[in-house]
Amino acid sequence: MSLKSSANSIYNQYNEWWESSALRRQVKIFRPDYKFIRKSEESELMVENLNVHIKNNHILKDINLSIPDKKITCIIGPSGCGKSTLLKTFNRLIDSVEGVKLDGKVLIDGEDIIHSGQEITELRRKMGLISQRPCPLPMSIFENIAYGCRIHGIRNRRKLNMIVQHYLKSSGLWEEVKDRLRSPAARLSIGQQQRLCLARSLAVEPQFILADEATSALDPISSKIIEDLFVKLKANYSIIMVTHTLHQALRIADYVVFMYLGEIIEAGDAQQIFNNPQHELTKKYLSGAFS
Repeated sequence: MSLKSSANSIYNQYNEWWESSALRRQVKIFRPDYKFIRKSEESELMVENLNVHIKNNHILKDINLSIPDKKITCIIGPSGCGKSTLLKTFNRLIDSVEGVKLDGKVLIDGEDIIHSGQEITELRRKMGLISQRPCPLPMSIFENIAYGCRIHGIRNRRKLNMIVQHYLKSSGLWEEVKDRLRSPAARLSIGQQQRLCLARSLAVEPQFILADEATSALDPISSKIIEDLFVKLKANYSIIMVTHTLHQALRIADYVVFMYLGEIIEAGDAQQIFNNPQHELTKKYLSGAFS
């Protein structure tokens, strides 16, 4: 059985559930112009000659990459190859790592975020981050969504109510929580918490969604919900995912980046990478020769 047919087989039992579920009918993705509308309809992220050293270790080696707009880009590769480090350079979370040194450029809409001196809060607003494990703030469901909006200057209560409702609907969570918005977010299930974190990221209207193994802690049904949300969201956002799961990349990736020992070995259209990889290392990784 091929890798792709195996992936389809695993999820067939969930497809029927999803197609018939009320939750699927709730999910409608659109983007209101509340505050942070961009002048351009397209977002561009490019990496040029990026090198990252942490203390004496050369983690990322001469990375050159262009992320396609409004697509799902999956970064794949074995553990320790630099996938998460690369993702953290995009929103400058890498800055918090002791002994880190960066060379090269990370360009967002032509601006180098490493050397430009751009205000870090505004940069991170552009980069909605979904972590490996959900990290709801220690406050209510409502305040989790409203918190970032308040930081960026939205104070009007009516507008905050609209934003919270809209993005809980966008993340497929509204019907499950609308009667308990003042309850602590920590009382939600793990899958619900991850969708809440997605809604929280969307509420400040980022240009990109960064997902670092965002479904690895979830059950298969919750994982499929997140995947389907990402597929809908790519109409308005560029989504960059780190994943250890080849089946997941097969299901939803438009573009694939394969990394090994801190280098990009191969990058391109998902169908081309999976069906006709050009590099021997890529072929071996996809065949399961190493992981």
